[in-house]
Amino acid sequence: MLFQQIARNKRRTVYVMLAFFLLVVAIGASLGYVFFDSYIAGVIMAAVIGVFYMMVMLSRSTDVVMGMNNAREVKSADSYPELWHIIEDMALVGKVPMPRVFIIDDDSPNAFATGRDPEHSAVAVTQGLLTRLNREELEGVIAHEISHVRNYDIRLQTTALALVAVISMLVNIGFNSFWWGGGRRRDNEGGNGANIILLVLSVLMLILGPIAASLAQMALSRNREFLADASGVELTRNPQGLINALEKISRSEPMTSADSSSSSLYISNPFKKGSWTHLFDTHPPTAERIARLQRM
Repeated sequence: MLFQQIARNKRRTVYVMLAFFLLVVAIGASLGYVFFDSYIAGVIMAAVIGVFYMMVMLSRSTDVVMGMNNAREVKSADSYPELWHIIEDMALVGKVPMPRVFIIDDDSPNAFATGRDPEHSAVAVTQGLLTRLNREELEGVIAHEISHVRNYDIRLQTTALALVAVISMLVNIGFNSFWWGGGRRRDNEGGNGANIILLVLSVLMLILGPIAASLAQMALSRNREFLADASGVELTRNPQGLINALEKISRSEPMTSADSSSSSLYISNPFKKGSWTHLFDTHPPTAERIARLQRM
C-alpha cells in the first residue's frame, strides 16, 4: 500500500503542476486585461516567468530553499557524527540515496526535507533539535523526513512552493503597475457593462489568486504530514520516539531563521501560528498526529 501511495504522489505532482500552472495563466490573463489592455500579453508574461522559475527551482531547489532558511551544509560525519549516522541509517532502511545534510543555527527544534527527487534530496535540522532531542526522538524525526523523500513529497512541495512564488510575483507586478500608474487600462470602454464585469472579475482574481494558491499549498502539506508520520514509524518500528519528539517541538518557541514561504516544509509549523478554523494552518494539529501515532 505504501508503494501505491508513492505512485499516487508522483501522479499528483503532475496534477498539482497543471492546476497551479492554469492558475498562473488565469492570473496572467487578469493582469494583462487590467493593466496592459491585453489578455495575451499577460498570459505570455505569466508563462515565461512561470516556466523560468519552475526550471530554476527544480534544478536548484535544494540550494534555493536552504539559502532561504539560512542553512549550512555538513559535508561529512566529522562535525555531527550522530546526526550523520542516523540519516545514513534511515536512508538505508528507506532504500533511498543518502541525502545532503544541513544545519540551521536556530535554538527552536525543527527539521525539513527538500529536493526534486530522492537522488537530489536534502535534510535540514536545527541546532535546537540536536540539543533538545535524545537519539530515539531524533531517529523519529529523521525517519519522518526520509519518508518525505521516499514518498516523493519533496517534489510536490517544491513544485507548489515555486508556483506560489510565481503567483505572488505576478500579483506584485500588477499592483506595482497600478500604484506607479503604468500600463493602466484605457477608459474608452468604461461604459460597457460586460467590460466592467470582466474588469471586476480580473481584479478579484489578482486579489484572491495568491490566497487560493497558499490554501492549496497548505492543504498539500497537512495531508502529507500524516503519511510521513506513518511511514517514519514503519522505518523505526517505534512510534514513541516520534510522539515524544512532536510533543517537545510543539512546546518550543518559534524559529527565527525560517523563511515564511517554506514553512510548510517543516515537520512542525516553525512560527507556531494557528487559526481557530485551521484553514490557514500549514500542519495538522499536533494532538491529532500524536493520537494517530498512539493507535499504531
